[in-house]
Amino acid sequence: MISNQILQNTIDGLKGITRTDLCVIDTEGKVLASTFHDSERYKDSALVFVESPADSQVMQGCQFFKVFDEHQLEYVLLAYGESDDVYMIGKIASFQIQNLLIAYKERFDKDNFIKNLLLDNLLLVDIYNRAKKLHIEADVRRAVYIIETNREKDGNELERVRSLFGGKSKDFVTAVDEKNIIVVKELAENEGYDDLAKTAEVIWSLFSADPNGQEHIAYGTIVGEIKEVSRSYKEARMALDVGKIFFEEKDIIAYSQLGIGRLIYQLPIPLCKMFIKEIFDGKSPDEFDEETLTTINKFFENSLNVSETSRQLYIHRNTLVYRLDKLQKSTGLDLRVFEDAITFKIALMVVKYMKYMETLDY
Repeated sequence: MISNQILQNTIDGLKGITRTDLCVIDTEGKVLASTFHDSERYKDSALVFVESPADSQVMQGCQFFKVFDEHQLEYVLLAYGESDDVYMIGKIASFQIQNLLIAYKERFDKDNFIKNLLLDNLLLVDIYNRAKKLHIEADVRRAVYIIETNREKDGNELERVRSLFGGKSKDFVTAVDEKNIIVVKELAENEGYDDLAKTAEVIWSLFSADPNGQEHIAYGTIVGEIKEVSRSYKEARMALDVGKIFFEEKDIIAYSQLGIGRLIYQLPIPLCKMFIKEIFDGKSPDEFDEETLTTINKFFENSLNVSETSRQLYIHRNTLVYRLDKLQKSTGLDLRVFEDAITFKIALMVVKYMKYMETLDY
């Protein structure tokens, strides 16, 4: 349960304080961590010690100690030397590792609970019973972040995010798949969506210095009870997907910022195809030439203002009017009319959504 690196760091630290060499061996005789080079020669003695009834023993010039996880033997600890001082150091080291086992087991239990909570794998009564048993408050405000990474997972990203929230035991950092890191953030009564945005920026700063990074961060709405955490998680997942479709320029996206894109994302593809066919008579908006698409997008950006759009496109007002008239003839929609403009804007978003869904099918 404890990583070999954690064990190595622990005994390195203890050696730095006590100047006594230490070694940790598992119950199958494998050396997991050591502060000296010839630790492999103690493997057979460790296996003999595993079978003995003693909790500590001196062999080959070393003090051997058993480290238990509750009543299950987990490790054999070696302290190099036979003096009383070495015995005391070995007892302290084995006690430290045993406490690490307890702490990591508790974290594992909480991590497992949070994962099942996010994925809706728990009954309502189980949520509250297990939360109480794990000393997790049920009636506090929380929100869920998802950090998507597009590189090979080596554990570093997860540990980097954990280090950010490490001192705050009320926040949870976990992962339910190989690509996404999830943060369940607890909020004080005076914290709101501005604070969520600031926290997202802080998380983003962990990765922004990496030129090869392609991380995206999304977060859901604030919920007031632990049973609603899965809802915030689902919102964050939707924000991640919808953000890729309609907000490609944003690395951080909130569920509350999705607007109409949230509705389009939930439409069935056959209905989308029917809508596009009715509006454009079988054609697709992405079949327009680059000049027309640029004109349309700029017109929308400027809230259907002809003068401002022509100025930003460096064209005469009459040229823009000509392009809009031409578009009206081919589609039957006049973008200068608010209702037609809304229809066209939605159609563009629907096409974008359909294209994105097509890429997922391949």
